[in-house]
Amino acid sequence: MTQRLFLLRHGEVTSHRGDVPVTEKGLQTAEQVGRRLAARADGPIRVISGETRRTRDTAAAVARGAREAGAEVLEDGVAFALRNPDLYLAGVRVDMVSSEAAFAAQIPGFTEADVAKVSFFAEWLTAPDRVGWWVRHPEPPGDDATAVADRIRTFAASLADRDDATAFTVAVTHSPVLRACAVEVTGGDIGEPRWLAGLEAEVSADRSVRLQLLPEAP
Repeated sequence: MTQRLFLLRHGEVTSHRGDVPVTEKGLQTAEQVGRRLAARADGPIRVISGETRRTRDTAAAVARGAREAGAEVLEDGVAFALRNPDLYLAGVRVDMVSSEAAFAAQIPGFTEADVAKVSFFAEWLTAPDRVGWWVRHPEPPGDDATAVADRIRTFAASLADRDDATAFTVAVTHSPVLRACAVEVTGGDIGEPRWLAGLEAEVSADRSVRLQLLPEAP
């Protein structure tokens, strides 16, 4: 059985400062995606997400829309593989945030001045396109784009272990994850994907994975 995995960016947010909710417009768009998937499905739809509020909100809205359209939906909660890249600062795994204060808050005893002394994070905070700068960086202090793409490919391949009748698995994640995976597909950085856009993976029984960009949200 071939498994199909949709890797989607979360819905619209007003900013990326903190663990913010998805906007009402973003929830409506996610529900529309769920309804469209339900129309294409010939079996249950599995919905999973990363651990942030914006991915969980989006996944719940996709599931809600699919159910309203008559699909059977399996909400399987949070998948660790869908997290943002792992970066390390002072021996601590830190989230990709947008200020020295937000980095320092993740590390006991660390100050904004301490963050500013570390060249990678100082440059990250001044880059016009932070995610694109990370995608191209040869030696980030943690995951590079290749490592993230490998993680997602391994995660996708594991779907071959299932022999149930699930039509689609919808996995809501983040822009850095999608941009890292897209490098493998296109040979370069695609820039910021639209809300609810992303990639589709076809996973064969032999665990081979074929990734392709979605021209628009499914």
